[in-house]
Amino acid sequence: MTVTIEPVAYADKSVLGRLLQLYLYDFTEFQPRELNAHGEFEYRYLDLYWAPDYGEKRYPFFIRSEGSLAGFAMVRFVNGVNVMSEFFVLRPYRRRGVGAAAARAVFAALPGRWLVPEVTANLAAQAFWHGVIDGVTGGRFDEVRDENGLTQRFTT
Repeated sequence: MTVTIEPVAYADKSVLGRLLQLYLYDFTEFQPRELNAHGEFEYRYLDLYWAPDYGEKRYPFFIRSEGSLAGFAMVRFVNGVNVMSEFFVLRPYRRRGVGAAAARAVFAALPGRWLVPEVTANLAAQAFWHGVIDGVTGGRFDEVRDENGLTQRFTT
């Protein structure tokens, strides 16, 4: 199976925005949120991926499996650290290795220091990231648990 990542062009911002709606809906299982008056979940950071705040960079990627759109990854680079802000694989592609391959591709595309946070209630995400990061780093990473959840810290 071929899994690739590609930068999201500004012209495809609306495609990413629609995928974000699916992601945010899925995420209501862990962090409830309300729809706005237009029947959408708010995501105030989308425009920043093409016009980041001073001192930061942002990287939106589409995930493709065999050429088909399968999800996205959104990375924020601030204070010398890459932060996996959002990561989403469409349900038909889950548990098939697509997410792990995409995560490895993102880490390879943006080498350096990393933080990958997960919310406390999302145990599946915690297990996924622990396994992927363990494989990428050969077990050389730290996990910090606090009131917000779990965060892995490592360098690629």
